[in-house]
Amino acid sequence: MSFDAIREYCLSLPHVTERVQWDNDLLLCIGGKMFTVMALDAAAPYRISLKCTPEEFAELTELEGIDPAPYVARYHWVSLKSFGALPQAELKRLVRDSYEMVKGKLPKKVLAELEPGLPEKKKSTKTTKKHKA
Repeated sequence: MSFDAIREYCLSLPHVTERVQWDNDLLLCIGGKMFTVMALDAAAPYRISLKCTPEEFAELTELEGIDPAPYVARYHWVSLKSFGALPQAELKRLVRDSYEMVKGKLPKKVLAELEPGLPEKKKSTKTTKKHKA
Protein backbone atom coordinates (compact mmCIF):
# COMPACT_ATOMS: atom_id res chain seq x y z
CA MET A 1 0.00 0.00 0.00
CA SER A 2 1.09 3.56 -0.58
CA PHE A 3 0.84 6.64 1.61
CA ASP A 4 -2.06 7.93 -0.48
CA ALA A 5 -3.91 4.60 -0.40
CA ILE A 6 -3.67 4.34 3.39
CA ARG A 7 -4.71 7.98 3.82
CA GLU A 8 -7.69 7.44 1.52
CA TYR A 9 -8.67 4.28 3.41
CA CYS A 10 -8.46 6.07 6.78
CA LEU A 11 -10.54 8.99 5.52
CA SER A 12 -13.19 6.55 4.27
CA LEU A 13 -13.87 5.49 7.88
CA PRO A 14 -16.71 7.39 9.59
CA HIS A 15 -15.89 10.70 11.32
CA VAL A 16 -12.13 10.62 10.60
CA THR A 17 -10.25 13.90 10.58
CA GLU A 18 -6.64 14.63 9.76
CA ARG A 19 -4.10 17.18 10.84
CA VAL A 20 -0.37 17.76 10.56
CA GLN A 21 1.49 17.77 13.86
CA TRP A 22 5.09 17.63 15.06
CA ASP A 23 6.11 19.39 11.83
CA ASN A 24 6.15 16.29 9.67
CA ASP A 25 3.47 13.79 10.73
CA LEU A 26 -0.04 13.33 9.40
CA LEU A 27 -2.36 12.32 12.23
CA LEU A 28 -5.58 10.51 11.38
CA CYS A 29 -8.03 10.90 14.23
CA ILE A 30 -11.45 9.91 15.48
CA GLY A 31 -13.04 12.25 18.03
CA GLY A 32 -9.78 14.20 18.25
CA LYS A 33 -7.73 11.11 19.21
CA MET A 34 -5.13 9.73 16.83
CA PHE A 35 -5.42 6.15 15.60
CA THR A 36 -2.84 6.24 12.78
CA VAL A 37 0.21 8.44 12.27
CA MET A 38 2.04 8.63 8.95
CA ALA A 39 5.32 10.37 8.23
CA LEU A 40 5.05 13.01 5.51
CA ASP A 41 8.78 12.67 4.78
CA ALA A 42 9.60 9.54 2.78
CA ALA A 43 13.07 9.51 4.38
CA ALA A 44 11.67 9.19 7.93
CA PRO A 45 12.76 6.05 9.80
CA TYR A 46 9.13 4.97 10.23
CA ARG A 47 6.37 5.47 7.66
CA ILE A 48 3.30 4.55 9.72
CA SER A 49 2.42 3.95 13.37
CA LEU A 50 -0.78 2.54 14.82
CA LYS A 51 -2.34 1.06 17.93
CA CYS A 52 -2.82 -2.68 18.33
CA THR A 53 -3.78 -5.20 20.99
CA PRO A 54 -1.15 -6.32 23.51
CA GLU A 55 -1.05 -9.75 21.85
CA GLU A 56 -0.56 -8.32 18.37
CA PHE A 57 2.02 -5.88 19.70
CA ALA A 58 4.14 -8.81 20.89
CA GLU A 59 3.71 -10.67 17.58
CA LEU A 60 4.25 -7.69 15.29
CA THR A 61 7.38 -6.42 17.02
CA GLU A 62 9.00 -9.80 16.33
CA LEU A 63 8.68 -9.18 12.57
CA GLU A 64 11.37 -7.57 10.44
CA GLY A 65 10.64 -3.90 9.76
CA ILE A 66 8.23 -3.40 12.68
CA ASP A 67 9.32 -1.86 15.99
CA PRO A 68 7.66 -0.61 19.15
CA ALA A 69 6.58 2.95 18.36
CA PRO A 70 8.78 5.63 19.93
CA TYR A 71 7.07 7.41 22.86
CA VAL A 72 3.84 5.37 22.68
CA ALA A 73 4.94 1.73 22.76
CA ARG A 74 3.66 1.45 26.33
CA TYR A 75 0.18 1.96 24.86
CA HIS A 76 0.78 -0.87 22.36
CA TRP A 77 1.63 1.22 19.31
CA VAL A 78 3.87 -0.19 16.60
CA SER A 79 5.82 1.58 13.85
CA LEU A 80 6.47 0.16 10.39
CA LYS A 81 9.64 1.08 8.54
CA SER A 82 7.83 0.74 5.22
CA PHE A 83 4.27 0.37 3.98
CA GLY A 84 5.29 -3.00 2.55
CA ALA A 85 6.25 -4.44 5.94
CA LEU A 86 2.86 -6.20 5.96
CA PRO A 87 0.50 -7.41 3.22
CA GLN A 88 -2.11 -4.83 2.17
CA ALA A 89 -5.07 -6.69 3.68
CA GLU A 90 -3.26 -7.11 7.02
CA LEU A 91 -2.28 -3.43 7.15
CA LYS A 92 -5.86 -2.35 6.39
CA ARG A 93 -7.16 -4.66 9.11
CA LEU A 94 -4.69 -3.23 11.63
CA VAL A 95 -5.65 0.33 10.70
CA ARG A 96 -9.34 -0.54 11.12
CA ASP A 97 -8.67 -2.28 14.44
CA SER A 98 -6.70 0.75 15.65
CA TYR A 99 -9.61 3.00 14.65
CA GLU A 100 -12.09 0.79 16.53
CA MET A 101 -9.91 0.58 19.67
CA VAL A 102 -9.47 4.36 19.84
CA LYS A 103 -13.14 4.99 19.05
CA GLY A 104 -14.14 2.51 21.77
CA LYS A 105 -12.24 4.53 24.38
CA LEU A 106 -13.84 7.86 23.48
CA PRO A 107 -16.06 9.44 26.13
CA LYS A 108 -19.78 8.84 25.58
CA LYS A 109 -20.32 12.58 25.12
CA VAL A 110 -17.82 12.68 22.22
CA LEU A 111 -19.40 9.61 20.63
CA ALA A 112 -22.83 11.22 20.92
CA GLU A 113 -21.51 14.33 19.14
CA LEU A 114 -20.07 12.16 16.35
CA GLU A 115 -23.17 10.03 15.98
CA PRO A 116 -26.19 12.01 17.20
CA GLY A 117 -28.54 9.07 16.61
CA LEU A 118 -26.92 6.99 19.34
CA PRO A 119 -28.69 7.13 22.68
CA GLU A 120 -26.61 8.60 25.47
CA LYS A 121 -26.45 6.58 28.64
CA LYS A 122 -28.50 8.38 31.25
CA LYS A 123 -27.30 8.82 34.78
CA SER A 124 -29.17 6.85 37.35
CA THR A 125 -31.78 8.84 39.24
CA LYS A 126 -32.29 6.22 41.91
CA THR A 127 -31.89 7.37 45.46
CA THR A 128 -30.61 5.16 48.17
CA LYS A 129 -32.65 4.64 51.28
CA LYS A 130 -31.00 5.36 54.55
CA HIS A 131 -31.25 2.64 57.12
CA LYS A 132 -31.76 3.48 60.74
CA ALA A 133 -29.36 1.84 63.12
